[in-house]
Amino acid sequence: MANEYDVIVIGSGTGGYVAAIRAAQLGLRTAVVERAPVLGGTCLNWGCIPTKALLEHAHALKVAGDWQEWGLTLGEASIGLDMHQVQARKDKIVKGLTGGIELLFKKNKITWVKGTGRLAGEGRVEVVEGDKGTLLARKEIILATGSQPRGVPGIEIDRRRIITSDEAINLKEIPKSLVIMGSGAVGVEFGSIFRRFGSEVTIIELLPRIVPVEDEAVSTELERSFKKQGIKVLTGARVTAAKAGSAGVDIEAQTADGKTTKLAAELLLVATGRGPVTDGLGAEDVGLRMERGYIHVGQDFRTSVPGVSAVGDVITFDEPGHPQLAHLSSAEGIAAAERIAGHESRPIDYNQVPGCTYCDPEIGSVGLTEKEAQAQGYDVRVGTFKLGVLGRARISGETEGFVKIVAEKRYDEILGVHIIGARATELVAEATLALRLECTVEELVRTIHAHPTMSEGVGEAAHAAHGAAIHA
Repeated sequence: MANEYDVIVIGSGTGGYVAAIRAAQLGLRTAVVERAPVLGGTCLNWGCIPTKALLEHAHALKVAGDWQEWGLTLGEASIGLDMHQVQARKDKIVKGLTGGIELLFKKNKITWVKGTGRLAGEGRVEVVEGDKGTLLARKEIILATGSQPRGVPGIEIDRRRIITSDEAINLKEIPKSLVIMGSGAVGVEFGSIFRRFGSEVTIIELLPRIVPVEDEAVSTELERSFKKQGIKVLTGARVTAAKAGSAGVDIEAQTADGKTTKLAAELLLVATGRGPVTDGLGAEDVGLRMERGYIHVGQDFRTSVPGVSAVGDVITFDEPGHPQLAHLSSAEGIAAAERIAGHESRPIDYNQVPGCTYCDPEIGSVGLTEKEAQAQGYDVRVGTFKLGVLGRARISGETEGFVKIVAEKRYDEILGVHIIGARATELVAEATLALRLECTVEELVRTIHAHPTMSEGVGEAAHAAHGAAIHA
């Protein structure tokens, strides 16, 4: 029948479209239900790609601002920023990538059903709006509906003065001042973007330090760099009120000492995390086990309902804290598709998932922090190397940051690597492979790193863990 498939995926983000492609590659007749007018989900359209495009513009502006240092000649032109051109280039990049997914769907004979998918029980998916009808999954339904910006009780998001990342990526004018609630990846990335664009930026974080999931040394280094750039940081502070007006937002925050601080800004960006997208999915109607709005799954991504799996930002396990990362969603989509196709199912090691934050300076990390390793009972040794020593760092004018390796003494195994500085989000790939292969510090010491590169910092940190850094 035309409406019968082996696998039906609801959602076309980095978990959904990758699961669909892998399922199709393995010979399964596959359909994807997506209600948005484009494929790619949050990452390609409203998250990873557009924000990184804006960050690249911010980096270009940074380099141009040092034109004399670089020996550039600009004639009588002054350095400025055309936000309409910035947005046009960003949109062109996004359109190219989402169009690429459409081509991959055609190549792999995947059907895109345009509409909102709702679970109807017994392998059926009811499609409302768009291509209305009922689809039947002979093998499995994969839920990959993703996440969306989460609000804060008492703070009304009007999407004009009090905004989320969805609005921030499309701003046509640079705000004179911006207050950001939250210092996770979204908060610090937008802080970097708009400070470089010329906004006065203040970041408010409820916890005692910014980027709180990172190693403490990384948090300290980033806060130091932000203050140097002119970004104000308030940690241990809670926003207690925010009132939008015609010209801006009046904000009240309770600081760590219990005092109330008043701030005024043109815009308030709420970047306090993302919540699951499950409204209208029919999850409760078919008996899916839910926890705080998330879909509960086992290690093989099966839900409580036979024939229904889920991957990506929308899921949770018995242990809370499932990372909301595009690359993890893709890995989960592949794992689920391969299991459905009857291939060997290998569990994902969530201690080996790299985290990347594209602020300036960048952060790349994988594995245990120093404190986490100590809390788990390891006899820890640490090696740290400052990237500013490297010739490549000085050539590029990017001298901030360091590489920190956390290892255990008994077997010399690397437990975690934490990098802050230029190209950290690229350097972390080597670290991830090292953890994947249960690499020792000694093996990393003996791995030859090309010169002059930023990757030399990883090798030098390994030397430092053995008390023998060459250039420190």
